[in-house]
Amino acid sequence: MYLKHGHPVKMMESYTAVLTKWICQSEENGSFLSKDFDARKAYLAGSIKDIVSQFGMETVILHTALMLKKRIVVYHPKIEAVQEFTRTLPALVWHRQDGTILHSYVHLNANELEVLQVCTGYIAGFVDLGVSNRPELYNVFVNLAESEITIAPLAKEAMAMGKLHTEMGQLIVQSAEDPEKSDSQIIQNIALKTREIFTNLAPFSEVLADGEESP
Repeated sequence: MYLKHGHPVKMMESYTAVLTKWICQSEENGSFLSKDFDARKAYLAGSIKDIVSQFGMETVILHTALMLKKRIVVYHPKIEAVQEFTRTLPALVWHRQDGTILHSYVHLNANELEVLQVCTGYIAGFVDLGVSNRPELYNVFVNLAESEITIAPLAKEAMAMGKLHTEMGQLIVQSAEDPEKSDSQIIQNIALKTREIFTNLAPFSEVLADGEESP
């Protein structure tokens, strides 16, 4: 489990790195309109409940990685499992409506890796376990077969977990465990909680922009 309290300033800097764009609601980062959470669209992917059932609170690591536009590599020997999982992950940041981050089946050959490595952040699926020995390809490695999530050493500082991450993790787990909630409702809850966190952090972003430390 990686939900340990990180350095508050570093954590704040990581979140506020995308906060400004969210405030102006650029096309890149999307919006949080309730009407956008169409159940039919959500069900085009797999199930958020299945992801939470497998990874529990560690699902927040995936959410954080997506928020910070990190590189996520997913491994499973069965292509069907890889594709279902990778196609579901973007739902954790549903407000962005960005399908360009998804590369659900990638081979370990030079041409495909070259295309992948020019991307700022991505979700990439592999059936070759050899990808685990290519740390330059990922910040977060998901071994579906073993139900393990690993944060690469160089990404641990930016991905340090604190109180806000714990709150988000608890929200994700509680929503997913509610039998009355559909996947689309869970997706909406995650986005609304994210908006709440960023709204509360807005004053801190102004302080950090002035080069001062947060309280």
